[in-house]
Amino acid sequence: MSETKTTYDKKPVDELTFADDGMFQEVMRNPEISAELVERLLHVKVGHVEYPKLEKAIKPFYTTKGVRLDVYLKDEDKIIDVELQCYPQEALGKRTRYYQSMIDMDSLMKGQDYPELKESYILFICKQDPFFIDEKNKIPYGLPCYTFQNVCKENDEVNLNDKSLTVIYNSSAYESENDEKTKAFLHFISTNEPGKDDFTNRLSRLVEKIKDNEKFRTDYAAMNLHDRDLTRAAKKEGIAEGEAKKAIEAATNLLKLNKLSIDEIAQAQGLSVEKVQELKSQLEAKK
Repeated sequence: MSETKTTYDKKPVDELTFADDGMFQEVMRNPEISAELVERLLHVKVGHVEYPKLEKAIKPFYTTKGVRLDVYLKDEDKIIDVELQCYPQEALGKRTRYYQSMIDMDSLMKGQDYPELKESYILFICKQDPFFIDEKNKIPYGLPCYTFQNVCKENDEVNLNDKSLTVIYNSSAYESENDEKTKAFLHFISTNEPGKDDFTNRLSRLVEKIKDNEKFRTDYAAMNLHDRDLTRAAKKEGIAEGEAKKAIEAATNLLKLNKLSIDEIAQAQGLSVEKVQELKSQLEAKK
C-alpha cells in the first residue's frame, strides 16, 4: 500500500481548481457564493452575511495556540466556519473541537454572555473519507456526510442544546448522496467537473476569471514564497517546520509587545538574531 500523502504541494496558478488552497478562499470572498454554498450543504437559511472573513486568525492570548480558519461567516444568528481539506488531516475530531472552542472564546471576548452565543457550525469539506471502519487497513465508512451533535447517551431524545453542529462531507462518496444539489457540489469537488448544475458552473467560471486576475496571481505567488520561507527557516534553524512556524509566530507577538530585546527574543524562541531582525523589519514595513 502506498504511503498516504499528508502535505499539500502548491500548484501553479493556471492549474488551480476551486478545491485548492488560495482559490477556495478567493472564490468565497463573494458573499452570495458563500451563502449559497452554506445553504446547500448545511440546509439552513443564511439571512445576511455580515462579512466573509477569509483565513480569520483567532489567538486569544499570545501564549496560546491560535487557529487560522479558512472561511469565517456570520449572519444575524449564526457563526459558520467552512474548511476545505484536500489531504487527510491528523486528529480531525480534536481539530474541530479546538476550532469550536476558539470561535466561542472569540465571541465571549467581545463581551457576549453564554445565552448570547450564536448558533455555531463547523463545516469541513474533505476530498477523501476521514473516517475508517478499519484504521490499520484504511477501509473507509464511505458515507458522503457525517453530522455530529451533542446528545445524551442514555436517551438520544435529550439534546444538550448547545447550538453547535459539526458537519463533515466526504466528496469521494458523492454517488451515495441523495440530495441532488449536494451531490452535484460534491461531484464538482471530487472531479473538478461542473456538470449541468448552475451553482457549480458559476463556481467554475469564477475560478477561471480569478486565474486571469493579476492581483490574485501576485498574492498567490507571494503566499507560496512565504511558505517556502518558513521551510527554509526551519532547515536553517535545524528544527521541524511546524516548530519553526510556532517560533516565528511567538517571536512576532513578542516584537509587537516591545518589551524584550531582539537578542532576548531570539534566545527565548530558538531563532537566529538575523531572523528576529527580519521579522522586526517586516512589522515596521506594515506600519
